[in-house]
Amino acid sequence: MPVARPETSDSRIIAHVDMDCFYVQVEQRKQPHLRGQPTAVVQYNSWKGGGLIAVGYEARKDGVKRSMRGNEAKKVCPQIQLVQVPVARGKADLTIYRNAGSEVVSILARKGRCERASIDEVYLDLTDAAETMLKGTPLENLENIDEEVLKSHVLGLTLNENDEKEIVREWLTRRDADHRDKLLACGAIIVAQLRMQVLRETEFTCSAGIAHNKMLAKLASGMNKPAQQTIVTSASVKGLLEPLPIKKMKQLGGKLGSSLQTDLGVNTVGDLLQFSEEKLQDIYGSNTGTWLWNIARGISGDEVEGRLLPKSHGSGKTFPGVQALKSLAAVEKWLKELCEELSERLQIDLETNKRVAHTLTLHANAYKSTDTDSHKKFPSKSCPLRYGAGKILEDSVNLFQAGLREFLWSYMSPVGGGWGITGLSVTASKIVAIPSGTSSITRYFHGQDRFHASSEPSDEKFAPKDDNLSQSRTESHSASHLTERDGERTPMTHDTSTFDQHETACKDEATESCLTSQHHEPQPRLPNIDDGKRTYEQKRKATKEKGTSSILRFFQTNSCSSSSQETKCLGMESESLTESQNKVRTNSWRYNVDEIDQSVVEELPPELQEELRTWLRPQKQAKSSTVKRGSSIAHYFSPNKNQHTNLKRS
Repeated sequence: MPVARPETSDSRIIAHVDMDCFYVQVEQRKQPHLRGQPTAVVQYNSWKGGGLIAVGYEARKDGVKRSMRGNEAKKVCPQIQLVQVPVARGKADLTIYRNAGSEVVSILARKGRCERASIDEVYLDLTDAAETMLKGTPLENLENIDEEVLKSHVLGLTLNENDEKEIVREWLTRRDADHRDKLLACGAIIVAQLRMQVLRETEFTCSAGIAHNKMLAKLASGMNKPAQQTIVTSASVKGLLEPLPIKKMKQLGGKLGSSLQTDLGVNTVGDLLQFSEEKLQDIYGSNTGTWLWNIARGISGDEVEGRLLPKSHGSGKTFPGVQALKSLAAVEKWLKELCEELSERLQIDLETNKRVAHTLTLHANAYKSTDTDSHKKFPSKSCPLRYGAGKILEDSVNLFQAGLREFLWSYMSPVGGGWGITGLSVTASKIVAIPSGTSSITRYFHGQDRFHASSEPSDEKFAPKDDNLSQSRTESHSASHLTERDGERTPMTHDTSTFDQHETACKDEATESCLTSQHHEPQPRLPNIDDGKRTYEQKRKATKEKGTSSILRFFQTNSCSSSSQETKCLGMESESLTESQNKVRTNSWRYNVDEIDQSVVEELPPELQEELRTWLRPQKQAKSSTVKRGSSIAHYFSPNKNQHTNLKRS
């Protein structure tokens, strides 16, 4: 729902920079022989030549449109060059375009606050830069103005075809111009310089709109393409908006725009001007009514957010027509591909930008063969995000099943026919930077690599090697394990008299669940899996030099699983633990108290927060304190926890 925000100032200078047919430009830079030729980028799906994703301007002149498929485009323009989009995991891979967009953003961000709106478009707040320029050099004294600036389109300015550039020069250097127009002139000069810098460093052209708010800048950037810029003066706003179809306005392309057309007979923005703010509020509510009244007059208080990185990461695919997915097995197969891509992007974001995502959302488009309303919306479902492709897949499958049950209006097993999925996507959102100087949840993820080494390399950094849906999610390990070495099966037992020995057992077994022996007598240490590797004590020493791990690593190394023997894990109430063991456990907890990220603690259920804080301050713990059965922290982080929470998530 749109939000009505008052303008903080009518003298802001906002630019919207939009790359010109970006995907084609990226391919032309990669293959220079394509420059100047009619070119289009097509989907990997070869049916009828593939759907067109982007069409170059040379091809557009010959009548090629994005709605066409490759074969049709060749009939219209026989010389067209069709370049297939890169493919990964059975779907389009946009990495090359995403990285190229990052190159552009890094250049544009040099002059002001920058908000990356998509792969190929950016908002800039140039107010401070324009004010600085105006104070330093009065525009009326400018003599040498770059040719690119003089090519600007100034809305509302009457031009003579023979003297267009001179008329623009006069507008830029007017002595009697008001302060707002002078700032716009400075903004036009700055944007032209940035566009030329982008061209020199990346070989990409871009177009831009310069105005006093984001809404107007966005409208203007697409008015004169390619490689041009448009200026929206205050005097030109009414003339720009009045004839504009209402559906062309941002956030009015859907139900709200349709309601304006059917209920009020509003087809253009000018039609909206006849309604008072009170009338619009009566019909659409206080907030939406005010927002509609504002946009009809070119008023928008939306700020440039100052974001160089995306707000979310997503991976999706469509399955049109006969390609629709009609079984859980087919859905899970594609979810696996999507989740692996999402996990890789989250890993890169974490390592490169030190950011962590918190929410996983599943979206789907579906139909019911027995429902006359084939456009019934499949409900989106969300849950807290757990890092690792296997965990993301597990949660995505659960979210899909919950959504499917709701979509079918039944809580029976959805196995069978009667439905089809035509679109599927997973999204990671609520991405925040890791606070400096704190031990965040990401230490837990990296801790899996350090303390759960495997004899075989794994391509999944954030997930244990055995984190796979095809394996049992409720598998438990007994206190006596078996490992194969040189074809022999050797019994493995562990001593848990100290926290260090417990960690060593976890490391040697490369499992998520480590159990203590029924007896606490010291047992011989096992030989290293790989004699060529550093000893665990060396690794532990190196880890201490870097800083202690988060409390969540303690959970990882102390999760419980069932056993035929009477076993208990460190961190849980256990009568079998000796007084000295409790002391060791207390010290290990107290050692990490100052580095615990409180935001992680606050995400836990209330009963777990209470238990955790009790553990952090053992001296205040009542002797008779008890823990609610099934609600301990070890249970919360155990692999079996998901069984108890599936219903709650759905």
